[in-house]
Amino acid sequence: MAPDRSSSVAAVILLAAGSGTRMKSRTSKLLHTLCGRSLLSWAVTAAEGVEPEELVVVVGHQREQVEAHLDEIAPNAIRAVQDEPNGTGDAVARGMEALGDVSGEIVVTYGDVPLLTGETLRRLVAMHRQTGNAVTVMTAIVENPDGYGRILRSGDDVTGIVEQRDADDAQKAINEINAGIYVFEAETLREGLNHLTPDNDQRQLYLTDVLAYARSQGKRVGAYVESDVWQTEGVNDRAQLARLSAEMNRRIVTRWMLDGVTVIDPATTWIESDVSIEPDVELWPGTVLRGATSIAAGAVIGPDTRLTDVEVGIEAQVIRTEAMLAVIGDGARVGPFSYLRPGTQLGADGKIGAFVETKNAQIGDGAKVPHLTYCGDAEIGERTNIGAGTIFANYDGWNKNRTTVGRDTFIGSDTVLVAPVHVADDAFVAAGSTVTQDVASGELAVARGRQRNIAGWVKSFRERRIAGRASTETGKE
Repeated sequence: MAPDRSSSVAAVILLAAGSGTRMKSRTSKLLHTLCGRSLLSWAVTAAEGVEPEELVVVVGHQREQVEAHLDEIAPNAIRAVQDEPNGTGDAVARGMEALGDVSGEIVVTYGDVPLLTGETLRRLVAMHRQTGNAVTVMTAIVENPDGYGRILRSGDDVTGIVEQRDADDAQKAINEINAGIYVFEAETLREGLNHLTPDNDQRQLYLTDVLAYARSQGKRVGAYVESDVWQTEGVNDRAQLARLSAEMNRRIVTRWMLDGVTVIDPATTWIESDVSIEPDVELWPGTVLRGATSIAAGAVIGPDTRLTDVEVGIEAQVIRTEAMLAVIGDGARVGPFSYLRPGTQLGADGKIGAFVETKNAQIGDGAKVPHLTYCGDAEIGERTNIGAGTIFANYDGWNKNRTTVGRDTFIGSDTVLVAPVHVADDAFVAAGSTVTQDVASGELAVARGRQRNIAGWVKSFRERRIAGRASTETGKE
């Protein structure tokens, strides 16, 4: 079946040339992240919601960073360059130049409005078509309009937009604001841009003046009022970034709860946008789920747990744990105070317990690493038990080496397995051993000094201490 192209537009021009100085960062504002994705990534996704034949991103400040990121998230996007900050009108003109002789509908949006959705842009385009507008501007009704351009109306028609710095007192009292997002008919936009002049307080070319030009030509200019004001808010500093991040997270968490996930404390639970969660999962306070993490049905996560790109199986439990790029099997138990580094794979019904660190370790079904262990570059067979305090000594100062431990094997507490070494199935290593040679199936390995008990040693030791103390005191006198 052919895709539905009913909302498709000729082009989206996405403005991403601003300096973002209020972020006070060496990183482009557009590359700062919100709920696991960059601001620019959110903007591109929204733009793709109207299926543009062409997507143009206007870059400028820190363009090298922005273009490198575009190579990752939108490699087919056309790049236009605004060398000097000369206003939104100039930025859109650069985008139109990159499009060439385009006709049809042009959507203009921004790279720093992360809560804007493709669905909202589709509604904007639909209204533009239904009303036969030459220009449709997205607006919002707000309690405090300070800092925003005000919408000037005559009934349903928009007669103009006045920027805060150019507004008089009566205009400043208007609480319908310009969201800075538009649909233009290409011909109207092209002609309007050609007639822009810097006749304003900042001596820049305002895109809003295209609306006045359209009206002067007898063309209809209308407004789409967005009731979800959050979708119109931009990010200019880190305080705004945090505020919008919290709102986006609230929406993500709410969606998962409505889909059957129990979240004990939504205020302390953070879930990034690409996370996948099945019904009947329980998330306890202090849980952070990042990246491509997936949680299967019935699992319990937290409290105080952060998982990044982790796969958690059915009815597994993960408590007070830091894990990344790891797989936790069905019914497995992890934590508390466990650290799972990349390459960790814990089998079904397995256990990684308190103060255990794993790295590039494959731990079989039903195997246990319960306490105080470093398990790096290891393979552990099914149902094997690793005793408390065991060290997999995988680094010889030059290379990382691997240790394998077979099925149904017991490693005693306080053991050091010096890689490369192999302990076979059904073997036993005595507590306190330092194992440097392979252990065959059915063998007991004992690698420690023989215990020697010296009779009378304690009494002799104490007498020597008393005599030494008396000698010291006499010398002081």
